[in-house]
Amino acid sequence: MDFTFSDDQDALRDAVRAFLANEAPDAYVRAMADDERGFTDELWSKIAGVGWPGLLVPEAQGGLGLGLVDMAVVMEEMGRLPFPGPFFSSAVLATLAARYLGADDLLGPLASGTLRGTVALEEQGHGDPVDRVRTRARRKGATWVLNGVKLLVLDGHTADWVIVVARTEEGLGSFLMQAPVAEAIPTLDPTRKAARLVLADTPAQPVGPVTDQTATWRRIVDDAAVMLAAELVGACDAALELAVEYAKVRVQFDRPIASFQAIRHKAVDMLHRLELSRVGTHYAAWTSDVDDPARERAAAMAKGFVGEAAVFVSAEDIQIHGGVGFTWDCDAHFYYKRAKQNDAMLGYQGFQRQRLADLVLDPA
Repeated sequence: MDFTFSDDQDALRDAVRAFLANEAPDAYVRAMADDERGFTDELWSKIAGVGWPGLLVPEAQGGLGLGLVDMAVVMEEMGRLPFPGPFFSSAVLATLAARYLGADDLLGPLASGTLRGTVALEEQGHGDPVDRVRTRARRKGATWVLNGVKLLVLDGHTADWVIVVARTEEGLGSFLMQAPVAEAIPTLDPTRKAARLVLADTPAQPVGPVTDQTATWRRIVDDAAVMLAAELVGACDAALELAVEYAKVRVQFDRPIASFQAIRHKAVDMLHRLELSRVGTHYAAWTSDVDDPARERAAAMAKGFVGEAAVFVSAEDIQIHGGVGFTWDCDAHFYYKRAKQNDAMLGYQGFQRQRLADLVLDPA
């Protein structure tokens, strides 16, 4: 089995890297970290112009009709910055939700970038992000109304619409809200904006089949989680590169610290976790694209391992930088914060390990 990228995918990586280097330099990332919206309309228009928001949208709905392996290429390059803005929330999470729920009318505007969507799933608690949904949906006359609190809605304060996951009499359901009124909240990662959505008899429109959608949402969460892992692979790659370059020029006791055995060991441990993360993430993306029987286990392995590995690699990057690594001027903290927040979203590493154990041991 050949798991190397195709020529087209390599060309896509080169194009994404060149675009981001030109349009989203370090100054842009830092400016957006302090900006409540977290992105500029000008840059979003340029991203829409190159077609990336439509990568996962079928060609029939105006997209490129590509898969998770192709999106992993883009997410890795964005993780290297790390890239601010609503690309993950709209072009990945909301697009996957609309596609799996059969909401084809939402896909065209997403692909063109004229509208941005997001998903309101995460609620208070721990463990399975799908099982812990407590928001309720009920009929009120001829409409549906929602009650509950969604604590972490990525880019919820700037999205044009949000798909809210709520419980109905049939089980888990999906509901579309236009122009959500959500409150921006501070997060651990200043380059990834989020909002809090309070629902009090808030009207919404049902989306998808009128049955229990639990299995559908597990698939959406799995695919999105693999893309978070891909983003962390890029962040780890950049963090390792940043640490190695610093070690080459930082002189202590009249020698570059890169010559010290302790620093070399740190770098090797970082590389080891990075390469395992890269292989596991690419495999998980491939299993989803081809609907391999190992898909669910691969997703759990990728999210569980990469979340922990990225926290380790980004923390070691700070340690190799020494005192300067703890300062705002050093980019190391951006990678650590992205790693910590991605690890917590869509199923923390501890839950993923428990889930993987169940998947492996229960059939036995």
